[in-house]
Amino acid sequence: MSAPRLRVFYGPEQETQVRVLPETLPMRPNVTLPVGDVLPILADALLARRAWLQDFEDDEITISSDLYEVMLAYQHFRRPSA
Repeated sequence: MSAPRLRVFYGPEQETQVRVLPETLPMRPNVTLPVGDVLPILADALLARRAWLQDFEDDEITISSDLYEVMLAYQHFRRPSA
C-alpha cells in the first residue's frame, strides 16, 4: 500500500477578477418590501423608543387602499367609549 501524496495548491492558473463591494449600498429613491418585513422592525424600534424613528416621522409612505381602510376601521373601534 503506497502512502498518500499531498500536493501544494497555488491557486488558479488564470488570474481571476476580484470584485470590490462598495462600502454603502447605492441610494435608491424607493424600495418595495412586504409589510411583514417592515412592521416587526418598526414595532421593535417604537417599543424601544429608538431615536432614529424621529428622523423619519415626517416621511411619507404609500400603502394599499385596503390596508388604509382596515387601519381606519381599527382606529375607529379602538377609541375608548365616552
